[in-house]
Amino acid sequence: MEFLSRSWPQGGAAVITGWLGAMAVSTWLGVASPAGAAEVLQIQLEHLQIPINLRHLERWSQGHPQLSLEADLANGGSDQALWLGLLKPASRRELKLLLRAPLLRDRSFGRQLLDSWAGGQLLGELGELLTTEAGQPTTGQLQTSLRQLLLQQRTVSLIDLLVALPEPQLNLRLDGLLELAAQWRRQLRQQRHALRDLALMGLPQRRAAPLHDKDRPLTHFQRLSLVVPHRPNPLPVEIWASAQPGRAERPWLLLLPGLGGNADQLGWLASALAQRGWTTVALQHPGSDAAALKASLAGQRPPPGAEVLAERLADVKALLAAQRAGGLPVQGDGMVLLGHSLGGVTALLAAGLQPEPGLDRRCGRAVERLPLTNPSLLLQCQLPAAVLPPALPRPAGLRGVVLFNSFGSLLWPERGLRELRVPALLVGGSMDLVTPPLQEQLELFLPVGDPRSRMVLVEGGSHFSPLRLPPGDEALFRLGSDWVGVEPEAVQGLLLGLTSDFLDSLARAGAPGSSQRLLYRGVTAYVLDPAVAARWRGR
Repeated sequence: MEFLSRSWPQGGAAVITGWLGAMAVSTWLGVASPAGAAEVLQIQLEHLQIPINLRHLERWSQGHPQLSLEADLANGGSDQALWLGLLKPASRRELKLLLRAPLLRDRSFGRQLLDSWAGGQLLGELGELLTTEAGQPTTGQLQTSLRQLLLQQRTVSLIDLLVALPEPQLNLRLDGLLELAAQWRRQLRQQRHALRDLALMGLPQRRAAPLHDKDRPLTHFQRLSLVVPHRPNPLPVEIWASAQPGRAERPWLLLLPGLGGNADQLGWLASALAQRGWTTVALQHPGSDAAALKASLAGQRPPPGAEVLAERLADVKALLAAQRAGGLPVQGDGMVLLGHSLGGVTALLAAGLQPEPGLDRRCGRAVERLPLTNPSLLLQCQLPAAVLPPALPRPAGLRGVVLFNSFGSLLWPERGLRELRVPALLVGGSMDLVTPPLQEQLELFLPVGDPRSRMVLVEGGSHFSPLRLPPGDEALFRLGSDWVGVEPEAVQGLLLGLTSDFLDSLARAGAPGSSQRLLYRGVTAYVLDPAVAARWRGR
């Protein structure tokens, strides 16, 4: 019981949104929430069994969090009072909040989550922890009870779920929950220590130059509809023409949004890079963009998942073919792929990086427990259930790849980016709760094949730092401060400067500078070359 109240991540319901998250962490807390008929919750820790009357627990949870201990225990029933009295006052308050907190707020979206692949995986894991009196998983009962609850009410909670299950007694495997808690704590401790070690490495420090008038975003761009053979409707494409058309030696850029993302969420970056001299094309993927996410929230379709990757690759292939044939009014000395999150995975596959064999086996080990600390593992492990798309042949003239908050630890666990053969810039944030940088960026970067590649860790950056949400989308994603990260505009200014420096180095065919600690408007970024990144990993 102490675990439930004290080791849950602060603002637990906040670990629940986001595009990757719309099906990952979100799904897990979302499923922990219907109502019904169980009477006793048996807490099991090795051979210790603690009976908890669920009706008493429900009544107790409805009491005010600040009730005195005597009034609190009187509410809980005689037997239960003994156990609840062992909790610290702060833990009792947090437990009440956890039991009553609205974990699933939208009826239609909840039904769609139940039908998603990630929802099924997470329900299965939860069912292994919460079992019947005979020790059988409650996966089927969880799903049935949740569906029934969603027909009756829009908001469901953890206590709703517990009392909803059609079993007279439930067994909660506290050892399994403690293992999850330990996993969460280890990950947070590892990230804190890694950031501390990085700060102690004594990297040269410099202040980034402030942005100038030339960095004001452009307001004019060309919007095209590209007819492609694999879709019934044309692809939306935005073209931001270079404001310095005489810079013919520069490559053109293809910008790929993440899952549930739109081209206009990265429009600030496209326009600023065009202002600095790079023609930039922003591609949108119908069926896995913001409109698709809105449709899933409205209960009109399941949320998009990894199954869209093959279609996204086909979109990139068709756009590159159109550019080569002259059907896309874009020219440059080669091209560079840029992607955010799943867009970064798309960029790597489009650059010819073939996934390593054995993904099914690796996934079997990776999701033995709920991946609280790295929900991108769920998306990667959905790929064998869908069809893992083969990589495309490396595009002619590919000059480099830029990856913001990307992932792929299960896709390329041994070789990483070694076979990419072009420079790569990997950017991660210390507050990224979706694609943690130590697992999903550093491990890919270490075996990098091109010494001009760089990894950047932004202190206080989040998974959503590269995005600017247009009016209306803020309500859709409801991102709290833990998800937005520190000083979003300052982080974006830093990302623009880093990306621009990297692209300039490609034009010079040189390295983008040495490892350093970069300061900009109160935000710190660590820029690491392969040797320094390996030294950091060794610490």
